[in-house]
Amino acid sequence: MLRVVPRPLKTISPTGLRWELSQRNTARAAAWVAEMSYSPVPSIVYGENDTGEHGNFLSASYRRILQEAGWKSRLEKVYTGSRFLPRKADRTRRELECANSSDALLMNIFCYPRILYRAAVCSLLGIEPGLHPEFGFRPGIPLKNGVEDRSEMDLKLGGLLVEAKLTEGDFQSARHDLVHRYRDLEAVFDVARLPRSKERFRSCQLIRGALAAHASGASFAVFCDQRRQDLIEDCFEIMSAVVSAELRCRMSVVTWQELASTMPQKVRSFLAEKYGIIAGSTADG
Repeated sequence: MLRVVPRPLKTISPTGLRWELSQRNTARAAAWVAEMSYSPVPSIVYGENDTGEHGNFLSASYRRILQEAGWKSRLEKVYTGSRFLPRKADRTRRELECANSSDALLMNIFCYPRILYRAAVCSLLGIEPGLHPEFGFRPGIPLKNGVEDRSEMDLKLGGLLVEAKLTEGDFQSARHDLVHRYRDLEAVFDVARLPRSKERFRSCQLIRGALAAHASGASFAVFCDQRRQDLIEDCFEIMSAVVSAELRCRMSVVTWQELASTMPQKVRSFLAEKYGIIAGSTADG
């Protein structure tokens, strides 16, 4: 379902969004175990408190994450910015403890109890109700040498593959020779229309997502903030280079604001307070 995302009244840069999240989470950090980094745009890194709650997560989502071995293992990813934190030697900080983590945002939503039984959520994403989320899914994209690229995708919901973004600057780039390794590159894309510099293809995560959807017959969606018009434009640039109209119809951009509008009130309030993600419309509680 190739959908057109309206241009927002207010756009924001990656740095601007990091500043907003820094300010929002500085304000709420006093009520939680948390610390601030020394980086130019300070990041808030939360920890678990004495009652077993975590400031970076909705309580109901966090309880479910801890009960599911595959989900819990995602919490073990080490935070790469630990060198910018005070008392960095006293414990190991985790990537999903950072207020800027798009993985944490994704898990807050899709680990919330019965969220994937909500008709509005399923309708927005084009999925059947009751699916079990698979985080860090490796679809396996065929290469010309007969092996597969096992690069990770953020989420799998049945036949939907998802790449999630929050404050990331772009969708990564790769050398031309690495992109040309993919078996189906020329079958899926008008390669001349793919964005590139002299030596690198841009938006390679999107290229991989389209190739994964093609190889598995899946759909592919990007979740991002509606204010990140730069990311939305990158998505449609890649989608426009897809040769097959049928595959283009299985690709979409879904904003966090659209998702928020399908959420119960407790989740909507959390997204608004912590991320500044305001539901585009009112959904039932």
